[in-house]
Amino acid sequence: MNVYLGRAPVALAVAAFAVTLTACGTTDGAADAGSSDAVRIGLLLPENETARYEKFDKPLMEKKVALLTLGKGRVFYANAAGDAARQSAQADEMIKDKVDVLVIDAVDSKAIAGAVVKAKEAGIAVVAYDRLAEGPIDAYTSFDNEDVGRVQGKALLAALGDRARTGRIVMMNGAVTDPNAASFKAGARSVLDGKVNVGKEYDTVEWKPENAGTNMAAALSALGKDRIVGVYSANDGMAGGIITALKAAGVSPLPPVTGQDAELAGVRRIVAGEQYMTVYKPYAREAEAAAELAVLLARGEKIDGIINQVVSSPTAKRIPAVLIPGTSVTRDNIRATVVLDGVYTIDEICTDALKATCEEIGLR
Repeated sequence: MNVYLGRAPVALAVAAFAVTLTACGTTDGAADAGSSDAVRIGLLLPENETARYEKFDKPLMEKKVALLTLGKGRVFYANAAGDAARQSAQADEMIKDKVDVLVIDAVDSKAIAGAVVKAKEAGIAVVAYDRLAEGPIDAYTSFDNEDVGRVQGKALLAALGDRARTGRIVMMNGAVTDPNAASFKAGARSVLDGKVNVGKEYDTVEWKPENAGTNMAAALSALGKDRIVGVYSANDGMAGGIITALKAAGVSPLPPVTGQDAELAGVRRIVAGEQYMTVYKPYAREAEAAAELAVLLARGEKIDGIINQVVSSPTAKRIPAVLIPGTSVTRDNIRATVVLDGVYTIDEICTDALKATCEEIGLR
């Protein structure tokens, strides 16, 4: 791997290859001249605090590129570690090195627009991955983010039951620099508005768990710990910070807390009864869609066959997109979702401290 230091299923039309899987991008030197399989794809991921990017997205995309190119395609990888300026510099380096396609999961959707323009001027196609970057992108793949918010909102209402109007909920949204956060919030609000009383609402800087914990402590101080009946948390990392703050304040029993990303820590909290739910997003389908889009664009081929939506950003209209739905995960369906799909094994989920609880809920 060449690394720049610094940072319900959707059917995809896949070309039929007789394939030998090989490691992708592990050697230096020029690509095989004249081969349509010898594509060079730059992959820019936003941060490494969320476990999914390097555990799932990166290796899944590498594997799919290898599959589609008979092992000749190369993925050049950089992670921005949450720094938008660093990501722009990483994109500039890849543009100078003349990759065929950039796949960008933007730290800041606005800040990356300049790099997208530079790529297009250099004749390099750009696929926005997971977050809808601004600028003249060629395609976009992500999850149906408003639907993710609706899934979270419905789960929270189900958990609250008759208590929905008796107290206050806290809404812990994601970072304003991430357009997905606005979509999650809009989806959740479409379900929750008129059915709950929102006591406090926060846009959490950089999605950081510690910032969510600080916000939760402020909400507890403002509202009183006995009046908070539920917490909408936009992802699992923030849910962890929220739950830590609730425990520190002596809140017992804990109110239902939502999440997203099906992180291992989040799934374990669900087993323990600390977090109510998460949203499992099948990263393999998203990464495979991005890899296929990138390979087709690198070859100059049409992508129409795998597109299922068109979307718009503040700077571009009718962007071809592949959007994938997510699934609510509670204690009742851990086995049928993240275990069945091979994301985690029962042994990974059921630590020694959780073994008895796992037995109780049928995870054995």
